[in-house]
Formats: sequence, C-alpha cells, structure tokens
Amino acid sequence: MKIRVGAVGYGNLGRGMEYAIAQTPDMELRCIVTRREPSGVKPATDGVEVLHIGDIRRLAGEVDVMVLCGGSATDLPAQTPEFAKLFNVVDSFDTHAKIPEHFKNVDGAAKSGGHTAIISAGWDPGLFSVNRMVSEAVLPAGGSYTFWGKGVSQGHSDAIRRIEGVADARQYTVPVQSALEAVRGGQNPEIDTRQKHTRECFVVAKEGADLSRIEREIITMPDYFADYHTSVRFISAEELAKDHSGMPHGGFVIRGGKTGRGNENSQIIEYGLKLDSNPEFTAGVLTVCARAACRLNAEGVTGCKTMFDIPPAYFSAESGDELRKRYL
Repeated sequence: MKIRVGAVGYGNLGRGMEYAIAQTPDMELRCIVTRREPSGVKPATDGVEVLHIGDIRRLAGEVDVMVLCGGSATDLPAQTPEFAKLFNVVDSFDTHAKIPEHFKNVDGAAKSGGHTAIISAGWDPGLFSVNRMVSEAVLPAGGSYTFWGKGVSQGHSDAIRRIEGVADARQYTVPVQSALEAVRGGQNPEIDTRQKHTRECFVVAKEGADLSRIEREIITMPDYFADYHTSVRFISAEELAKDHSGMPHGGFVIRGGKTGRGNENSQIIEYGLKLDSNPEFTAGVLTVCARAACRLNAEGVTGCKTMFDIPPAYFSAESGDELRKRYL
C-alpha cells in the first residue's frame, strides 16, 4: 500500500514535492492544501484533490503524512505544531537560531496527537547538519566550516517579500572565495560570519513604497541579514523575471582535522551540493523524511524528530537486505 502524502502549499516547494513524489513508487500525492481559492490551483498530477486550508481537518485518517511547504518566517511556526496534532508532519523550518524553540513547540503538539513530526528537513538544515555532526565526530581535533551558494535562498527571499512595500524579491548567498580557499587548503582559519559570505538582494518594490525604509529593514533583519555584508538593489519586475527566475543553490561543508600522536597529519572532509533547483532538491529530502516519519510512527514513535534521530535506512524504500547488497 502506498504512503498517502498531503502537501500544504503549492508554491515552488509544493510543486517540487509533486514532482518528487511522481518519481517515488511507494508514495502518492493524495491532496494539495492551499490558502488560495482551490479552483485556481491546477496540479500537474491527475486526480490530486485541492482543498482550502480551512478544510484540512477532514483529511485526518485519509493522509499518512502531511508535508508543510510554507515559509519559516511566519507559516511553519504556526502550522507545524497545529497540524502535528492531526497528522504525521514534515517541515523545512530553516531559521537556525529558532530551531530549539520550534522543536519544543512541535514535540508537545505531536505527542498530544500521537503523531510523528520531522522538522528542519532539507539540505541546510538537514543533510549538511548530519554531515557536520559526523565529520566532527570522526575528526574531533579541527575546525568546521559551512559555505552556501552562490544561490537563491528561498527562506531569505520569502522574508524580504513579507516586508511592507515589497512586491517580489530574490536573495543570493555568495561565499567569499578567499575564505573558501583558505579552508580547503587546510589552514583552519578563524573566520566570522561576515568573512565567509555576502548577501545580495534584488528587490521589486511596490509603487510609491519607501525604498530607504525597505533597505533598512532588510539589512537590519535579525537571524537573516544583520550579521552579514548585505547589498540591496531595486529592480523592475521585468528584470527580475528575466535575470532571476531560476532557483539555483548549493554549498559545501568542510571539516579540517588533525590526526596522529603529534597531530602531524592533516585530514579534510568535504561534502558539496550543486543544485539547478533548490526547491526541487529540498522537496526530494522532504519526501524521504515523509517516508521515515510514517515508519517511525508505525513503530510507536511519537513527538518531534530531526534528521539526526532517523536511522538512514528509514529514508529508503529498499529492505535491509537490498541496502546491504547495493551500498555496503
């Protein structure tokens, strides 16, 4: 029997979920839940029901896991704990500083409903988080570095779009090449946030909007831009559509360590991603976490989990025998 998946939201990430599930034989997209008028949402998959978010409660028992495809600024902090009372859920909450608080809120809600919730799934937080943890465990003496981009950050772009007077926006995270080269060279430099990345913002303002205020709100936004060298450029909607319509991203997790009696040997672990479509790749991670959430719940595991807590085999549709034969 296929895992029945619901998607809350049908933006870039929601559409990515639909494409990912279409490639996953043991899962099916049962429904799309939207704040928009359902008749105006046209899924690419035949037979997928579209419901208004106000009617989501009637899906209890009809969906095995609900994947929440909204933004971290305002959607997920409210939606994930609310819906974890009704369903197994997965989200991609990516405001790193607020993950412990979000975990606590979701954990209580999921336990109260007897459900399993997996939060902060994706590639960072998510796959990169797991790689950082494993790399530091393997090489305890050393330094860890994460570089993002160059690429479009969905969460940061969404945060800009929620500023009053902003019609649309794209935010690029750009590694500082000199810092990246020093880390790859095994120098283990001491570098702060501002020395590792810059943030480039391309903003379409609404007619009559106060551009100075918008720029000020962007560059001082805590958890998003305040700790970085941030540039803001106002452009037309036509220029945004022409030059910034794609969703590329990627990055690197690098651990430089020392081993040996006198720490005389240098060891470097590097894990990298180069993505044409950030939302479609993120959707792939959410899809395997949806499978894992159902497996954990079937075993009686409830409450909130992250990718640290999931046995890797639970991400795959293959059996233990198949995994050992193919990958070990």
